[in-house]
Amino acid sequence: MKRILTFLKWLLLSFGLLLIGALIYVHNLDFSMSDEDIAHAFADLSYHPKEHTLELPNRSIHYVAIGDTSKPKVLFVHGSPGSWDNFLGFMRNPNLLQNFRMISVDRPGFGKSGNGNPERSLKKQAELVAQVLKEENHSTNSILVGHSLGGPVIARMAIDYPEQVDGLVFVAASIDPDLEKTKWFQIPVHYKILSWILPDMLYSTNEEILALKKELIKMKPDWKLITQPVSIIQGKKDRLVPYENAAFGKKMLQNSEPKMVLKDINHFVPWENPDLITEEIFRIDSLIN
Repeated sequence: MKRILTFLKWLLLSFGLLLIGALIYVHNLDFSMSDEDIAHAFADLSYHPKEHTLELPNRSIHYVAIGDTSKPKVLFVHGSPGSWDNFLGFMRNPNLLQNFRMISVDRPGFGKSGNGNPERSLKKQAELVAQVLKEENHSTNSILVGHSLGGPVIARMAIDYPEQVDGLVFVAASIDPDLEKTKWFQIPVHYKILSWILPDMLYSTNEEILALKKELIKMKPDWKLITQPVSIIQGKKDRLVPYENAAFGKKMLQNSEPKMVLKDINHFVPWENPDLITEEIFRIDSLIN
């Protein structure tokens, strides 16, 4: 009995250490900025961002917008974990500001959109984020940019709200259900007895990633409904979202003929290779205008 108790003790200790390591790793994927850094980033611009909160049934959706309302819209949708300011570099880009009104959302369960209150359904996420486009409707075109888990969200938006979506840029997007693998440490913290271990943001991340495979399977038959111009940006050195996701997108987008932008880069395209995204925004804009 003593040996069994000792074994269990070391097993629990090992589990705890591995869990802490895993959470630190996931936490380090968060690139959100302080309010002071955000204010400083926009201080020298002629345009200044405005925060908005949509009060919807059972949910608030927070977003930030900047630029001329008469210009075409670019809506940025972050990954998991993440927040609207993951795209701050684009929103202060003078070339983009001159040509677009830019909008970046806190997805449901993150930032000021109910941090720690996850939305597991891609369809529901798309419905909620689409309310931002509806609120910002100035009779101009809309290009959606989705990074990582933001990718399937913008795909679902294009499927369910085609009248609001004119073009899509998928960036290191998690879209192939066959490539979604559940990590061992995700399961225990799904349950209430252990979920308290996670910070709110990481709880939302864990919950929506656990649900993602089934959500992507449900969406598979609907990819053919996407007819808007599409760009797929994917890094061959991406260790978080497998490179093969790009091939899945090309296969499933039967009625779109996506442009494939495949590079020897990692997952963090918005921060390390922003020009690739900017180029595709302008390319799609030229196709729809």
